Amino acid sequence: MPVCCTPPPTGSSSPDPDLAAMDVAGFAKDIEALRRSTYAAISHADYLHLRRVERLGRLATLVGYLTAWLPPNPLTAVALSLGQSTRWLLGHHITHRGYDRIPGIPTRYTSRGFARGWRRFVDWFDWILPGAWDYEHNTLHHSYTGEDKDPDVIERHVEFLRALRVPLAMKYAFLTLLACTWKFTYYAPRTMSVLDPRTMRRRSGDHILHESIGNALDLRSPTVRALWLRCYLPYAGFHFLLVPGLFLPLGTTAAICVLLNKLLAECITNVHAFLVVAPNHTADDLYRFDFHHHGREEFYATQVLSSANYRCGTELVDYLSLWLNYQIEHHLFADLPMSKYREIQPMVKALCERHGLPYRQESVFKRFARMTDVAVGRTSGRRLDRLPA
Repeated sequence: MPVCCTPPPTGSSSPDPDLAAMDVAGFAKDIEALRRSTYAAISHADYLHLRRVERLGRLATLVGYLTAWLPPNPLTAVALSLGQSTRWLLGHHITHRGYDRIPGIPTRYTSRGFARGWRRFVDWFDWILPGAWDYEHNTLHHSYTGEDKDPDVIERHVEFLRALRVPLAMKYAFLTLLACTWKFTYYAPRTMSVLDPRTMRRRSGDHILHESIGNALDLRSPTVRALWLRCYLPYAGFHFLLVPGLFLPLGTTAAICVLLNKLLAECITNVHAFLVVAPNHTADDLYRFDFHHHGREEFYATQVLSSANYRCGTELVDYLSLWLNYQIEHHLFADLPMSKYREIQPMVKALCERHGLPYRQESVFKRFARMTDVAVGRTSGRRLDRLPA
């Protein structure tokens, strides 16, 4: 059985000769023009598309619960999983303010109302606290993508795994376990770390990155107590105790089947999210940065250099990809309705080619393989300490 030794050194931080032909200023100018025309085209039709996606998720949830009392089966589990994933994708794009520009839509479909207060339990009831996600992902990750201040640099979080001198099979087994559990082993503690546990206000400083599943049992920590009280106990209590309990009138066996189907759906949801989220910014052809972008021009360039797309272009593929297959476009224009990404994707790709920026796009499975190669230490991401002049 092969043994993985110390991972290869991270790529050189000097300017990459492959980027020497980049026209950062020209790219920014054209992207700004595209931004103006795209924002001007946002309409009520984008809201109607959002509602269609929401109805599809609700239909999946209905099918899941109507069959949840049956013995554990893939139909029920996949349906429940799709329903839960749909709430996540709605939360992702709505809290990014993607629909705030559409006049006249209900407040609950804008960042001002979605999952706010008690609506969390209606709009987006997940392991993740919506307010924590809004700061950790929408603000910090998108502002510092690929930098040390980015809370979601996977390569940094798995440094211990990359350095382990153990068989590769054991590393892949660890990644499998992480994939099955990563919303509550990774995202819930990671996002809660950015908030002050006493006031629930945003923290500042590098210390926001310290919470992980490794210390999730240390109840002496106020953040860990908040994690349990606001994330773990409400979610687990509702989905794995209350919901199965509602089926007790059908008998104990029915309630147990509901619990097992819910647990299977939870595993599928985590694997699904891990498959489409984790590879977006981690691969041997994507960049990490030893500097913070200066100005809008460098911002646009760094977002492209640190992001990758999957195959895209059809409603089914986009839905199953949670619209994360348009990652480059999303990082250039984070506050667009998800329906707009399909429209602008060919234009963004053409602008990258015109101005010498690498536009990474492969199937989600190829990108996942690249990500796992980095995670186990077979490859490393590229590094830059400055953009080429």
